[in-house]
Amino acid sequence: MIVGVHPLAGFDKLLHYRVPEALRASIGVGSLVRVPVVNALRLGIVGEIGAPKDFPLDRLKSIAQVVHPFPALPPDLLGLARWMAGYYACGLDSIIETMLPAAVRNGAGLKQEKLLAVAQKLTPEELAVLEKRAPQQGKLYRFLEQQFRPQKKSLVLTRLGLTAAVASALVKRGVIREETQRIERIAYDDQVEHGELVASQPHALNPEQSAAVAALDAEIAADKFGVTLLHGITGSGKTEVYLRAIDTALKAGGGVVFLVPEVALTPQTVARLRSRLEAIAPGHRCVVWHSHLSEGERLDGWLALATGEAKVVVGARSAVFAPVHNLRLIVVDEEHEPAYKQDETPRYHGRDVAVMRAKLNHAVCLLGSATPSLESYANAQAGKYRLLELRERVDARKLPYIDIVDLRIEAMKQRSLPALSRKLVDAMHARLERREQTILFINRRGYSSAMLCTKCGHTEECTHCSIAMTYHRADETLRCHLCGDQKPAPLRCPKCGAPEIRWRGLGTQRVEEAVRRMVPRARIERMDTDTMSKKNRFREVLAQFRAGKIDILIGTQMIGKGLDFPNVTLVGLIDADISMHVPDFRANERTFQLLVLVAGRAGRGDRAGEVVVQTFTPQAEAIQFSRQADYAGFAAAELKMRKDFHYPPYRHLIHHLFRGPNPEKLKFFSEQWAKLVEKELGSRVELRGPSASPIEKIKDEYRWQVWYFTNAVTKVVPELVRLRAAFSWPDDITQVLDVDPMSLV
Repeated sequence: MIVGVHPLAGFDKLLHYRVPEALRASIGVGSLVRVPVVNALRLGIVGEIGAPKDFPLDRLKSIAQVVHPFPALPPDLLGLARWMAGYYACGLDSIIETMLPAAVRNGAGLKQEKLLAVAQKLTPEELAVLEKRAPQQGKLYRFLEQQFRPQKKSLVLTRLGLTAAVASALVKRGVIREETQRIERIAYDDQVEHGELVASQPHALNPEQSAAVAALDAEIAADKFGVTLLHGITGSGKTEVYLRAIDTALKAGGGVVFLVPEVALTPQTVARLRSRLEAIAPGHRCVVWHSHLSEGERLDGWLALATGEAKVVVGARSAVFAPVHNLRLIVVDEEHEPAYKQDETPRYHGRDVAVMRAKLNHAVCLLGSATPSLESYANAQAGKYRLLELRERVDARKLPYIDIVDLRIEAMKQRSLPALSRKLVDAMHARLERREQTILFINRRGYSSAMLCTKCGHTEECTHCSIAMTYHRADETLRCHLCGDQKPAPLRCPKCGAPEIRWRGLGTQRVEEAVRRMVPRARIERMDTDTMSKKNRFREVLAQFRAGKIDILIGTQMIGKGLDFPNVTLVGLIDADISMHVPDFRANERTFQLLVLVAGRAGRGDRAGEVVVQTFTPQAEAIQFSRQADYAGFAAAELKMRKDFHYPPYRHLIHHLFRGPNPEKLKFFSEQWAKLVEKELGSRVELRGPSASPIEKIKDEYRWQVWYFTNAVTKVVPELVRLRAAFSWPDDITQVLDVDPMSLV
């Protein structure tokens, strides 16, 4: 038997090996194996069965080990990996390593325990003899005889005060048996402790929800590929529709993948799924999957799915690669979120990969959002996706009132640039009096965005990157949020020596300080990547907030998405302009989505909600459309602009980034490359650039870029890869091809 293996060794080439007789029963396409490559053993995935062409078979080496007795990559995932390699212009080995957690590839980390049980029942006479000749063995046997199931060896011996030799003697005689059992580390198995369990019974559906559930039930029952876009305003009950669809898929014997954009959303989603599964489908387990888990939790979760013990997985974008058996449904919640796009190789988009995996499995992909991405919305309008809409909140709850505060007027009133407007401060006091909760949102951590000398105009910039350093007041440091470099904040201007160096701009720390000063009686917590570095800290804070132990929660984007807190009646958006004024054609779309989603956190219970939006540009389209929650109006205006300029979704965009220590060399080689592409690809792409990137230097590397606009990624990417391989590149220039990028900086 001969197989072709994709080795995880840094090169994309199929190598063939012989399979020893002893391993043939446990090997097949998708098996994870160890194979000799040069002078070392490397992991690899079996890609095909059969002999190579034009290679002497007597020179083939043999496979050394089969890591798992079942395929590590089922056929659908192996096919998905091959599609991703071609579409995203990356190596197959990097995709396989992304699909398989490190603990799975290593084949180590299993946690096991030994159990003892009676193997041969003794007669009363035999037991009497045993207790007389070996009292300790008799004591152990009598204890195990009274148990209904095998007992942990360590606990039994400790409880009875016996040594391991006593148990070994009885095992040797065949009187008791010793078993080894895997201890499964289940992520979020402590949700009662963290206050994350929710009601398990299904809610009554309104007519719109009922229609959506019926349509999805029919689509799942058809057992064929389809994509449905569920567009529901915030608080319209999209999660209940997801849960009903999951129930239908499970009853049909299928598996389910549930994707969420942020790790912070996972505990709440897992709590809902587990409690609902316990009520409607006892015995079904929900596996958690994201990068913040321990290696042991990821390994045990993967094994539960790969062996078919569990059929439901919920997690961040990498959960799309979970080895779920008989996949029937993939749910992508908040499908518009940029967090689904990976910013390192392989640079895949979790939503688009979910659609392709559903296609390979003849499954249903359900995309849900209150503000769908314009790409998905355009696909629905074109008839590629089915569109289901939920236009009303559950129980006829009203959308929160959105109050726009013009910071230009506020600055004149207060004679300074305030972090908090008077209206927002008064609203927080009112909520505190009524024992209601407030969320304040600003998408920038730190105390301020820069330190500026008001005398000479000097700004403290990172020496390794071309951006200003962020001031963190908690430890009086300046930090670069791109490379991580930090240094003490200066007391005087490093350039002119003047003491008039001040901070400018807002960050979560500065907002927190202002809130503590203006609302001193409130219990306040800040939630950003600086404060959430400790494992499970975000779960603890959210549980405290849900229990009413926090009055005001301040945070970045991690608290602006999907979280459901009925007692929150006020949401403040500190600076709505942060996401609007950036060099990105998606800036208006991002701002509109942010405003709608943040506003959706208010008034989700029985009490009316209010949103205060602080901005210097109240007349902007994104702000005005969001005030009316008019997604259709915003989408129509924005899609017209995209169509006029031939931007996505009307064409695909490919970003080609060049990095290196010498800006002149980067400029020269990127220009030569652009000339070659124009000559070879001609009308198949519209090329823009080369030009310096908006952030010209990161981590001491300069950055130049070229943009390709095309109607056919699958025809252009292979040509770019071929030309890149043939081009004479200097060793100190690194390249990155990013297909369908979500960020233009």
